[in-house]
Amino acid sequence: MSQTRKPRRTAAPKKRATVKRKPARKAQRQPMSAQLATVLPMQEDTIRRTGGWMVIALLATLVIGAAMILRLPQLAAWQLGEGVGRLGFTVERVEIQGIDQMERLPVYAVALDQPSMAMPNVDIAAIRARVEAFQWVQSARVTRRLPDTLVVSITERTPTAIWQHDQTLYLVDSEGEVLEEVALDAMPDLPLIIGPAANRQVASFELLMDRAPALRPMLSGATWVGNRRWDLRFQSGETLALPEGEEDAGRALLNFARMDSQNGLLGEGFRRFDMRVPDRFVVRVAREAEAAPAQSDDSADSDTI
Repeated sequence: MSQTRKPRRTAAPKKRATVKRKPARKAQRQPMSAQLATVLPMQEDTIRRTGGWMVIALLATLVIGAAMILRLPQLAAWQLGEGVGRLGFTVERVEIQGIDQMERLPVYAVALDQPSMAMPNVDIAAIRARVEAFQWVQSARVTRRLPDTLVVSITERTPTAIWQHDQTLYLVDSEGEVLEEVALDAMPDLPLIIGPAANRQVASFELLMDRAPALRPMLSGATWVGNRRWDLRFQSGETLALPEGEEDAGRALLNFARMDSQNGLLGEGFRRFDMRVPDRFVVRVAREAEAAPAQSDDSADSDTI
């Protein structure tokens, strides 16, 4: 008989000893104040003291500032204005008030030169600034008259004198602003002033002539001499040299007007009255005034009063 072999039992593998790992500690989370301190330009203790409301307000300010930089409110307002315009509130008419001297067409051109004709989107301030840049305009006001009209109210400058400069004639106002060039054959009935920067002396010249209003109708022109004093020329051909300074010039002109009313100085053949030196009145008379009225001052006799 054959012998049967018993199967060998294999030894079970030894179990390895397992080392239990301790769970890793979770990183401690920083408080909100510390986290905000890394983002905001504030110290951590300041954030803790002021509390959450201050932080919320600061964050809201930053959000609003970013929106303003991105022009989000402007864009939203613009779209809202366009929607209002589609409801019928668009510029259809421009009404101009107060114009007497200047042309109306340039004002219409400015008022209608807009990126949008929707009434809410019309730039009123820009229109006013451009209208006030015109030489004749002293001030302007622009308003909306709903539903479809822009009203431009203008205050014009008033011509006060004619300024002769570089052989050209200009209309100027009391502030010396040049309004427009004027032709010799179209000169209005205004005083003629001559000399560099004489236009800036119009106001003082008007005050000077107010001291002796009786001489205004007799005046032909005035020359601003050396940027310091006036020479007045009369229609009868005489020249009156006034002293420097507004007060001295005013007193001298008043004395001359008084002497002319008493003695009739103008239109009597005199050529020049010199009152530049206080308490002296120098009169120059041409030797042959009727025969040679254009004779130079060097060949004239002088009398001192």
